[in-house]
Amino acid sequence: MLHTTIELRQWRDDDTPAVLAAFQEPDMRAQAPWPVVTLRDAMGWIAAWSGVGHAFAVTLDGQVVGNVAVTDIDVHETGWVSYWTTPEARGRGVAAAATAQLARWAFRERGLFRLELGHRTNNPASCRVATKAGFRPEGIERAKLSHDGVRYDVERHARLATDRP
Repeated sequence: MLHTTIELRQWRDDDTPAVLAAFQEPDMRAQAPWPVVTLRDAMGWIAAWSGVGHAFAVTLDGQVVGNVAVTDIDVHETGWVSYWTTPEARGRGVAAAATAQLARWAFRERGLFRLELGHRTNNPASCRVATKAGFRPEGIERAKLSHDGVRYDVERHARLATDRP
């Protein structure tokens, strides 16, 4: 059980060192739309969220340890959820708690009805995050993603505003 304070807040320019450090991890490099190898790249990553949805820094006792976001909001009041955490925050329930907080915010403050997310089927940790955050599995999208010439199946999950927490 997690005995620390997890909060979501807007990204700030002074978070660039934390973003840069996060994207130096091998498993994070493919999560950015471009290589994040300098502070300027990290600042660009933060700035790139403007106008594309709602992204929040995940803090654990005041330290940035991840990101949660809802993007691709459509006319059907549906949005796409994404999340990541730094290695030191993994396995502690941080991502699931932050994703659940994001869902509550999106339903209450943004007025969304449906939230969707997907994870590679070879990523059971991401599946656990989704499930613990209240997202139900809906099916497999075959060979949806391609990384370094390898195709990956994706399991889609969704959470509705009417689902029990």
